[in-house]
Amino acid sequence: MINSYINGLVNYAVEKGLIDECDSIYARNRVLALLKLDDYKEEDALKVELCELLKGLCDYAVEKGLINDSITERDIFDTELMAIFTDRPSTLIKKYNELYKKDPMLATDWYYNFSCNTNYIRRDRIAKDVKWKTETEYGTLDITINLSKPEKDPKAIAAMRNAKVSQYPACQLCKENEGYLGRLNHPARGNHRIIPLSMEGEDFYLQYSPYVYYNEHCIVFNKIHKPMIIDKPTLRKLLSFVDYLPHYFVGSNADLPIVGGSILAHEHFQGGHNHFAMEDAKPIYEFTVKGYPNSKLAIVKWPLSVIRVYSSNKDEAANLGEHILNTWINYSDEEVSIYAYTDGVRHNTITPIVRKKNGLYEMDLVLRNNLTTEEYPLGLFHPHPEYHNIKKENIGLIEVMGLAILPARLKKEIQLVEEILLGNGDITEETEKHRAWIDSLKKKYTFTKENVDSIVKEEIGKTFGKILENAGVYKMTDEGIEHFIKFTKAL
Repeated sequence: MINSYINGLVNYAVEKGLIDECDSIYARNRVLALLKLDDYKEEDALKVELCELLKGLCDYAVEKGLINDSITERDIFDTELMAIFTDRPSTLIKKYNELYKKDPMLATDWYYNFSCNTNYIRRDRIAKDVKWKTETEYGTLDITINLSKPEKDPKAIAAMRNAKVSQYPACQLCKENEGYLGRLNHPARGNHRIIPLSMEGEDFYLQYSPYVYYNEHCIVFNKIHKPMIIDKPTLRKLLSFVDYLPHYFVGSNADLPIVGGSILAHEHFQGGHNHFAMEDAKPIYEFTVKGYPNSKLAIVKWPLSVIRVYSSNKDEAANLGEHILNTWINYSDEEVSIYAYTDGVRHNTITPIVRKKNGLYEMDLVLRNNLTTEEYPLGLFHPHPEYHNIKKENIGLIEVMGLAILPARLKKEIQLVEEILLGNGDITEETEKHRAWIDSLKKKYTFTKENVDSIVKEEIGKTFGKILENAGVYKMTDEGIEHFIKFTKAL
C-alpha cells in the first residue's frame, strides 16, 4: 500500500508541473530513501488530495519509528518529502524573472501557485479557517478565526527540554530559512523559496506567508537581520515596492511595542493582492501642506486615525510622509490623552500602507500611540478589557486595514456560547470570560437554532469594529475629529 502513496505523490508532482515525467523515477527513489525503503513494487497510484497522500506517508514513518507521532515532527517529515519536488532557488528565480519581464502579475501568479503546489502554503489548513463579513458604519469588515497556523505542540514542548539550543536561523524571517530542515522550536522550510529584489539600494527578498491571512499574502524582508524602524528610508522602500509590483499593496507594522508587530527584530513588510475595507474609507476632511505642491491629503472615515496622502511624485510623497511622522512623534494633545513622551519614553509612531492607483501613490499613514495607564496597563489605544474575551492581542498592520485575525480558541468557544444562549448549557471555566457578553446578548435577542450562529458572528464583527475604535488615537466623534484637524494644522 505504501507504494500507492509514493506513486500518488510522484504523479501529483508531475500533474502540477513541479517535475517533468522523466524525473519520476529519480523522485520516487528519493522518496524511498527518505522512507528508508530499499525495495519497490509497482502499484496503482492513489488518487486523493495532497494532504491525504502526505498523511499516509507520515503514518508509515510513525509506524516504522522514523519519526515520533507529533504535529511538529510530521510537519518536518512531510516538508522534506515535498522538498524532493521543489526546484532549487536558482531555477525558481530564473523562471520568476522571465515571467516578470512579460508582466509582474504573471510572475506573482506563478510564484504563488508554486508555493501552494509545493505545500509551503498548506491549503488544507487554510481551508479550515472560519471567515465571515460584518457590515459596520466604516464599511464591510472581514472577520477570520485563524486555524492555519499550528498551535504549540505539547509533545514538541516536552521534547524541547532535551533539545540542543540553536540560534540558526536567527529568526523565522531570515534568508537562511530557505531549505532549512526545521526543528522542534523552528518550522520546517525545506520547500521554502525566496525571490531576491532591490529596494532603495538594499537587498530584500519576497516570499509568501505560509499562513495566508488574505489573498497572496506576501512578506518582503531585508537580507540583513536588523530591527524594524519607521523613517523616511522605510517609506521610500514601500513606495519603491509598489513600483516593482503595482498590483500589490504593501505596508509596515509600527516600530514600537504594543502597536507594533510580532517580529520587530527583523525589518520586513507585508503586502499582497487584496482589497481591504480601509481602502474604501471616504475623506471627511481634505487639506494640503505647504511645500508639497504635488500632494493632496485627507482624514478618512475609519476607526483608526488615518491621514491619506495622494501624490504623483515619489520623492515628494516620501518627504511628506517623513514630515508627518516627525511632527507626530513629538506631538501631544493632553485633552484627548495623547502624550508623545512620558518619563523620556517615546509613544508616537505610524503604521504606513502604500498602494498605487491610477498613476498616483496612495499612502495611508495611521497614527499610533502605545501609552499605558493604570486603567489600561496593556495600552490605552489597545483592545480594552471588556473586549478581551474576543481579542486581547495587538492590533497590527493587517487588522488596521479591517481584517480581524481572531484566536483559534474562539472556534470552540463560539459553539459553547451558542449552546448557552439556546439554554442547552451553563457557563463553565472555559466560557467564564464570555459571561458579561452572554448576558448582554440574552437581553438583546431571542435566540433560535436558526439564528444563533449568524447573530453571534454579527456581534463578534461589531466587537472587532469597537476594538479598532479603541486603537484610534482620535475617535470618530465631533470632538475627536476636531482634535485630529488640530493636528493637521501643525503640519
